[in-house]
Amino acid sequence: MKTNLRLIVYLSILLSFSLIFAACSGQPMGSSNSGGTSGGGDGGDVRLVGSGASFPKPIYEKWVSEFGKVNKTAKIDYQSTGSSAGIKAVQQQTADFGASDAPMNDDELKAAQGGDLLHIPTVLGAVVVTYNVEGLSAPLRLSPQTVVDIFLGKVKKWNDEKIKADNQGVNLPDKDITVVYRSDGSGTTNVFNNYLGKVSPDWTAKGQNMTLPQGVGIGAQRNDGVMGQVKQTPNTIGYVELTFAKANNLPVAVLKNSAGNFVEANIETVTAAAADSAAKTPDDLRVDITNAAGANAYPIASYTYILAYKDQKDAVKGKLLADFLWWATHDGQSFAKDLHYAPLPAEIVAKVETRLKMMTNAGQPLRK
Repeated sequence: MKTNLRLIVYLSILLSFSLIFAACSGQPMGSSNSGGTSGGGDGGDVRLVGSGASFPKPIYEKWVSEFGKVNKTAKIDYQSTGSSAGIKAVQQQTADFGASDAPMNDDELKAAQGGDLLHIPTVLGAVVVTYNVEGLSAPLRLSPQTVVDIFLGKVKKWNDEKIKADNQGVNLPDKDITVVYRSDGSGTTNVFNNYLGKVSPDWTAKGQNMTLPQGVGIGAQRNDGVMGQVKQTPNTIGYVELTFAKANNLPVAVLKNSAGNFVEANIETVTAAAADSAAKTPDDLRVDITNAAGANAYPIASYTYILAYKDQKDAVKGKLLADFLWWATHDGQSFAKDLHYAPLPAEIVAKVETRLKMMTNAGQPLRK
């Protein structure tokens, strides 16, 4: 009897220590944590963690919500950290998938620790020039070189002759221009740099990367940070994804395109920007469409990508990721227009299907 009592006391103490340890570790009993991802294989919820671009944040959040209605076990957490952080997360396998507005370059792909990475375009979007100018009611019109000169700090006043030339009869204030730029590594910035480098030799030497290569103006984190600065600070100008400007009632500049026409950023003009290149897009789907040809093409348009490993180490999580990406690039496209994104062209969807069918676990396809 005494022996049984001692055994019960011993087991109670051991259980108490186990519970205390689990609480201190921040994990539930029986769970594991490998690089910040979880789930798979136990018949319950399947969890995926994604990290990266803020450009597609609104539609990815919508997709996660809607896909959860289709697949009740899917628990997907998308963290808007910026494209640079998204690339790093997928390279180092601290997330189940990354997201970037800019395709990874060859050196970045070689640094991926989990093997070959697939680029899956999800929607088309627009980077827009947004502004907050005192007393200005008419839409601001800007030619390419004027945009370059503003962001180089060469055009310093809102009533500069270069701005006035594109805005005849508009009352522009004699106020200093304050530029707002992305201070984090940003695919939105990469798209903006890509465009500026194409339209002006003054910018070309500065390269195409995820940070603006000069110190004009003030910096802010992510699209919503730039948006907030522009919204609350008079006489500012910045660049954000179209959805962020629309959601916050910020004005958007009308830009002159490569055909010499001033065009607004909308679903039709972004779709037009992709039209010429869709059929010619390479099989790996890494492409840029800035400064596209076409009378109605908006000049700062871009695909945005989810980055996923071709060989998925976890069969259950890999299957969920493949299914989610298939749903997003098919049924999920119906949500694009309401959030001011353009759906993928049919030619791109066909190429995406081929890439998704390449996703495997232990040599077995996750989509057939």
